Amino acid sequence: MEKDRGPRKVVPGCFGYPISIFFIVINEFCERFSYYGMRAVLVLYFKYFLHWTDDLSTAIYHTFVALCYLTPILGALIADSFLGKFKTIISLSIVYTVGQAVLSISSINDLTDGNRDGVPDTIEIPVALSMVGLVLIALGTGGIKPCVAAFGGDQFEDHQEKQRSRFFSIFYLSINAGSLLSTIITPILRGEECGIHVKQKCYPLAFGVPAALMAIALFVFIAGSSMYKKVEPQGNVMVQVGKCIAFAIKNRFKYRSKEYPKREHWLDWAREKYAKRLITEIKMVLRVLFLYIPLPMFWALFDQQGSRWTLQATTMDGDFGAVQIQPDQMQTVNPILIVIMVPVVDVLIYPLIDKCRINFTPLRKMTVGMFLAALAFVVAALVQVQIDKTLPTFPAPGESQIRVINLGNSNATIHYNDGRSADVNSLGSTDYLTFNTEHLKDINVTYGTKTISKSFAFVGEERHTLEITDVVEIQAELLVDGLTVKPEQGNNKIRFINNLNATINVTMDGTNFGEVVYFSATNYSSFQRGSKQIIIITNNQSCEENSLQFGYGSAYTIIVEECNSNGSRIKYVEDIQPNTFSMAWQIPQYFILTCAEVVFSVTGLSFSYAQAPNNMKSVLQAGWLLTVAVGNIIVLIIAGATTISEQWAEYILFAGLLLAVTIIFAIMAYFYTYVDPAEIEAQLIEEEKQEKEKKEPVYGNGTGPVVQTQM
Repeated sequence: MEKDRGPRKVVPGCFGYPISIFFIVINEFCERFSYYGMRAVLVLYFKYFLHWTDDLSTAIYHTFVALCYLTPILGALIADSFLGKFKTIISLSIVYTVGQAVLSISSINDLTDGNRDGVPDTIEIPVALSMVGLVLIALGTGGIKPCVAAFGGDQFEDHQEKQRSRFFSIFYLSINAGSLLSTIITPILRGEECGIHVKQKCYPLAFGVPAALMAIALFVFIAGSSMYKKVEPQGNVMVQVGKCIAFAIKNRFKYRSKEYPKREHWLDWAREKYAKRLITEIKMVLRVLFLYIPLPMFWALFDQQGSRWTLQATTMDGDFGAVQIQPDQMQTVNPILIVIMVPVVDVLIYPLIDKCRINFTPLRKMTVGMFLAALAFVVAALVQVQIDKTLPTFPAPGESQIRVINLGNSNATIHYNDGRSADVNSLGSTDYLTFNTEHLKDINVTYGTKTISKSFAFVGEERHTLEITDVVEIQAELLVDGLTVKPEQGNNKIRFINNLNATINVTMDGTNFGEVVYFSATNYSSFQRGSKQIIIITNNQSCEENSLQFGYGSAYTIIVEECNSNGSRIKYVEDIQPNTFSMAWQIPQYFILTCAEVVFSVTGLSFSYAQAPNNMKSVLQAGWLLTVAVGNIIVLIIAGATTISEQWAEYILFAGLLLAVTIIFAIMAYFYTYVDPAEIEAQLIEEEKQEKEKKEPVYGNGTGPVVQTQM
């Protein structure tokens, strides 16, 4: 609560609204653009720039989100008890802007000991800067979260209730607009390539634009300073609630061994110090907070849109015809559906349920929302099962894989020392076969009646290609592929094998592979999707042709068979299948989760506010944000403790946990009794009035009136 400073100058208005609120709305739009834009690409930054595992990337992502929802309590305390809303927003916005700038700097590979293969030689500098930046961002975004909307409400006079209500609608519209635009734009910026020495995904730009928007937000907010109505801090109601609860607990334990009359509620032990009205209001709040206990499990699933679901999208095909979707852009499905679903549910679904005479109470709506979130993760698990069918199998520790490419003019047979064999047609290839590395020794290659036996040194946990030929004589050479994971970020790994009896020079899409002698191969290089121009030069002869259309996440070996005046002839061997399962299959799980959000989150906030006294709504807001933070902590615990290796099984685990929690919440909701806080407050006021009237004046010996209070 804050007290008014007294008389203020009259500020100009526009259509009945204070001009100052327009600065606040623009500030909120820019701040939400900054936050959601940065968060959209964050987990991919961890995975592809810092080269963390999926589990570590998920853990740090949810740690950051949890911190963002814990710091609002700190921001509210600072604003209400020390600085006031205006100074708190200014101070923490500066911290916020610095954090965004630090995060952007941390992603500049050329400034953080990056080497020329795009992988940092040492990750200490970018990791340290990233963590500092994220902590500052969490303090900033969380600290100003409870202040900005309330500060906007302060700008209105008591008689402007209608304008204040519309302001909050515009305010939340600016939040959704900033979130939607940034989630579309920043993945596009990330998809560009930039760098001085090393060309890589442009995370500095993807983080830099949100940093610039936060700086603009700060500038716009300061620009309206002279027009704001500012109020001084007068203490935080959460502190008062905490002190009352602490005193009740202390008092109860103080007299636990003495014979005192039992009290109806444990909070009644605070009556020696605190008013009955405050105690009754806290009881009302605690009844709602008790219902919050199961809610973090919902947020544990909901916030995985930005982590696990984004990582899931990296293994899918983002080709939507004329539009190419980045994995982090799939998160835009949620805000788009929110804009559509909220009016549909309010105008169509709920009235239809009412006409069916179904008593769809707020707690029942929340129960349905929790069930839908569990269902969304079941759908995500089914999608993951289909994705897994398209993913390659790589050798485990102690294993090696071999494939054979026959560059000869005749068919060949390969015999392995474990008894297995494979027939390979001329210019054909086999699939990868898996062997125990220690037992893999001699390999026999047979062309017709001729056979050679060769021994090779195999590298464990690696894929190998055995190239063979019978041109002039039987030859066999072993290549170490170096492909131990599927190409990331939608890139395609390409290499060339020279099957011409002459040295060639190969260039593809501006990347020169250098000179390649006969019966040898280049290293793999990365290329983005689409068709690429291939230029082959040999014996002063140049051949040009366009490659096939590369998709997402594939690997190919391209065999150069011919290059002369008649043109060129090349053959493609698919080493790793491209992503073939469309990202469109994620839309059902996003749709179900958005429906869950609409009936759970919106209803939950409305229910909480309706069941709390007016001066305790901030306490419930803090409690609601705390459930989001705890939900993200749950993800950390489960992701760290579980030994599940299959992602689909982890989705099922989360769905099962939420389903169990939903049943518990449904039971709790069944026994909950709805109250009317306004009616209770009116009753308390009436009781206070009656207590006051009981005080009767008693006159002493001429010394003046003495008030005797009846207890």
